[in-house]
Amino acid sequence: MITVEQLKDAIRQRIDSFNQTDFPLAKRNHRDCALLSSKGHILAKDILSPFDVPRSDLSAMDGYAIAQDSELSAGSQVVIVGESQAGSPYTGEIVAGQGVRIFTGAVVPDSCDTVIMQENTDFSSIKDSIDKSQPYHITLTQDANIDSNIRKQGEEIESGEVVIKAGKRLNPADISLIANLGIDTVAVYQPLTVGVLATGDELVALGAPLESSAQIYNSNTPTLKTLLADLPVAIKDYGIIPDDLEETSNTVDKAMQECDVLISTAGVSVGDYDFLTTVIEQLGQINHYKVAMKPGKPFVFGELNKSLDKPVLYFGLPGNPLSTIVGTLQFVIPALWQLSGIRSDEMPMMLSMQATLTNNIKKSVGRMDFQRGILTQDHTGQRQVESFAKQQSHRIKQFSQANCLIVLAKDEGNLEAGAQVQVQPFPWS
Repeated sequence: MITVEQLKDAIRQRIDSFNQTDFPLAKRNHRDCALLSSKGHILAKDILSPFDVPRSDLSAMDGYAIAQDSELSAGSQVVIVGESQAGSPYTGEIVAGQGVRIFTGAVVPDSCDTVIMQENTDFSSIKDSIDKSQPYHITLTQDANIDSNIRKQGEEIESGEVVIKAGKRLNPADISLIANLGIDTVAVYQPLTVGVLATGDELVALGAPLESSAQIYNSNTPTLKTLLADLPVAIKDYGIIPDDLEETSNTVDKAMQECDVLISTAGVSVGDYDFLTTVIEQLGQINHYKVAMKPGKPFVFGELNKSLDKPVLYFGLPGNPLSTIVGTLQFVIPALWQLSGIRSDEMPMMLSMQATLTNNIKKSVGRMDFQRGILTQDHTGQRQVESFAKQQSHRIKQFSQANCLIVLAKDEGNLEAGAQVQVQPFPWS
């Protein structure tokens, strides 16, 4: 069996090749998207600034803009001849020894090279006795330096500068930056089409009655859709496929014509009625099968490529709901982000941290174990995690009660309370 890390590396390498040769990012369809609807999408074209930011020299303080060649030492007097407000700049002439009252964010007149903080003048002591409609004098109470308290034109962004590179997953901060540049539409990659299907004669769609004790509801498809909801993908649901080779083959063939990725649940084990692996080998190839992990050992990574312009990547998850969730978190979601066109330095990471185990854990050597646990943190910031006593993969209520996975290495055995373990909080916790 391949290890978890080996499988992750194999998937990353295959998708890197896919993005470069099979379905190059340069050829991916993209569309214009309204800025306010772009959150979570992957930027397809660089964002260039149409102007300098700031567009002019601006005051960083409330105070006084002082003309060039003026005396800037403590005790110097300056004649104030006007005001510059945000949105209403001063347009008159200013000569050495003069200045204008200025407010934060206001344009600094071209002939001024210093802004004096109001607190560094005697303004507060004379403000009630002066007529601000006429020129008046202020006295500097501290020495000042040229260029003080001025945000220079273009010091943050220059006109034509790339402010956001293609491949960025747009977030609220990005949208704020783009809006500040007056841009209301951005180019984003067309979301990948991801097909999902569930297999098994025992499955019943939600809302339909269970007609025998042998039937169960299809929980895996709703689970998958929810797990993938925050990704820039369009999900196409192919429903429940009965345990029939011909129908399985027909459905997979249809999906591979319509999708970029296909994800299935159940039907990938070695039972007499598990037909998916047979169909995948007929219509494509299996790259990897079985991974040394618990739960979720029968995990299939392959591709459908018969009579197609480009391969359709395939992920086959076990039918157990717990295995579906763990496999999706560990392999499928990172793969879909990579396929989406996101830059490697922008890939969302699964949070991982150490915590102190509060109870004994049983584990067999040979497979990486993902156990459900409850992670807590005390008032000093110390983290503890408790593992559930029963870790059978069918316990779905337990998964709802947990808030993290305890990740135990392949060669690790039983652990006692007090041991340090690695935990992955669930993204929704």
